[in-house]
Amino acid sequence: MLNMDRQILKLAVPSIVSNITVPLLGLCDVTIMGHVGGAAHIGAIAVGSMIFNVMYWLFGFLRMGTSGMTAQAYGLSARKEKGGTKSGDTIASSDCSAFLRRGLQVGVGIGLLFIVLQVPLRHLALWLMQAEGEVRTLATPYYNICIWGAPAMLGLYALTGWFIGMQNTKIPMAIAIGQNVLNIGASLLFVLVLRMGVEGVALGTVIAQWAGVLVALACSVKVFGFRWRTKGQVSTRRYFVTNSFIFLRTLCLVAVNLYFTSAGAAQGAEILAANTLLMQLFTLFSYVMDGFAYAGEALAGRYYGAGDRLMLTATVNRLFRWGLGVALLFTLVYWAGGTSFLHLLTTDAHVIETAGRYLGWAVLIPLAGMAAFVWDGIFIGVTATKGMFVSCMVAAVVFFAAYFLLRPVLGNHALWVALLSYLAMRGVVQSCLKIR
Repeated sequence: MLNMDRQILKLAVPSIVSNITVPLLGLCDVTIMGHVGGAAHIGAIAVGSMIFNVMYWLFGFLRMGTSGMTAQAYGLSARKEKGGTKSGDTIASSDCSAFLRRGLQVGVGIGLLFIVLQVPLRHLALWLMQAEGEVRTLATPYYNICIWGAPAMLGLYALTGWFIGMQNTKIPMAIAIGQNVLNIGASLLFVLVLRMGVEGVALGTVIAQWAGVLVALACSVKVFGFRWRTKGQVSTRRYFVTNSFIFLRTLCLVAVNLYFTSAGAAQGAEILAANTLLMQLFTLFSYVMDGFAYAGEALAGRYYGAGDRLMLTATVNRLFRWGLGVALLFTLVYWAGGTSFLHLLTTDAHVIETAGRYLGWAVLIPLAGMAAFVWDGIFIGVTATKGMFVSCMVAAVVFFAAYFLLRPVLGNHALWVALLSYLAMRGVVQSCLKIR
């Protein structure tokens, strides 16, 4: 079991570090704009970033689908080799290379389609974001530049999933850190030295995205011997069926998350601000739990592909032990220091007071959501993506039903009850489903 724990941590810790670097970049972009521009500049960055976050989030299957199928191919090839292989050291088999090749083809293809359709997509996105006036004027050039990074970003999704499937999360971590450093440095140069404004931030982002995908491609060849021309084949039907369920599941996630924000906004600026602050507790927890989910993708897929049910069961058990431990730790920290954390985020006494009324619900997020995170990683690893979609769809129905039934009586409390019910139901349904 100690060896299993080491394998889990070896995969989880670099992923957690990668996740933590993500908000630092957004914070830097906002800070740069806050010092050279006004509220409209900050709003333009916020709107532009949200547009691309949602666009790329919808195509998260490029990472998840590639991860699970590659991990299974890795496990199968390792079983065929006498004595097995050490985690992360194997040379990519033909089937492993084939999954990356397909992921890159699809990801880059979708990215190029975004570029071709960039004008109607821009009008649609800005309309949905309700961006008007100066914010719309500034967000437009930001979008026009950032759209050229779409092929790189979606290609990097496939590469990141492939590295996880190949039992290596250190390379994605190094690339994420390098990208963020390059992005911040380029943005500072373009904005503060060359006085490019919003366009400078966008250009820094695109340069970092293309640098990241090129470095990732080089690593796939140098470290794992990835070969574009390979005899390995990918079942087209399996590839698209697997990923279609992930896409549908993502739509459910987006619907719940966007409606949570929208429902808070409908209750006034103060409630929206309070909910936004409290959701940062969920975000912090998710950064850590996603690391263990990635470990689940790699290890569950590996042992499932190798046909080793004993090690697969052991992996599931150990992941849940780690998940429960992390959830209990976060719950205690949030219970003891939640109010202090709110004071770090804002000095607005009214917002802090409002958030305090709902803090108890946010404290329960780790325990309510732990199982969903762990099961998601395992289900991705064994490519049981239909089960993921079913669980998320059922949970989304529970979310909306709970909110609309309880809203007349509980107000904003109903929104938090609905969110906790949604998180818990995902875990419950997945626990009831059998891994094939």
